[in-house]
Amino acid sequence: MEPSLLPQLTAEELRVLGALIEKSKTTPDYYPLTLNSLHTACNQKSSRNPVVDYDEETVVVALDSLKKKQLIAHVIGGGRALKYRHTIAVSYPLDPAETSVLCLLMLRGPLTAGEINSNSGRLHEFDSLQEVQETLDNLANYETPFVQLLPKKPGQKEARYCHCFAEVPEFDDSAYPNEPARKNVSELEERLSKVETELAEVKEKLEMLMKELMG
Repeated sequence: MEPSLLPQLTAEELRVLGALIEKSKTTPDYYPLTLNSLHTACNQKSSRNPVVDYDEETVVVALDSLKKKQLIAHVIGGGRALKYRHTIAVSYPLDPAETSVLCLLMLRGPLTAGEINSNSGRLHEFDSLQEVQETLDNLANYETPFVQLLPKKPGQKEARYCHCFAEVPEFDDSAYPNEPARKNVSELEERLSKVETELAEVKEKLEMLMKELMG
């Protein structure tokens, strides 16, 4: 495969971009995201591999870099709060299914078609595993590929795919021991993710209220 012409992103940029894509689909009522909500989304423990503990400065630096690469934009929300949204579907001719697949690969690392199908949840409702495979094939066959198929490791039944916005990442198999287990916890992860987003919004509103009262 020819070297990727896509912008090469750091791990921090990938996490920020992936989190913005995810929340635009799973919690649209809270999107675009404030810095506080985005910070929480990056550090959430569900639906992430690896789990990270970024400080706000790390998120801000990643946002500044992504804005220069035209992958995010900021808007002024209610209460004049600065909020952030992704622009990946504006920068590239990606449909919702393709964007959702890239989101999963950014947040979870390399995945098989079956794992993508199991974990797509509220990101996109795929009709079948075949549709997932067709979406992956489309992403791999763009003039500038967005994903690539990785060689099978010894003992693997299926090969995994990774996105092309960075070098092939190291994948921790222990984080996801087997696909059936992922199916069992997928719905719970989605609920936990939504709760974490809602709590971040409540915390931010409470802080703003306290500042007003103290003022």
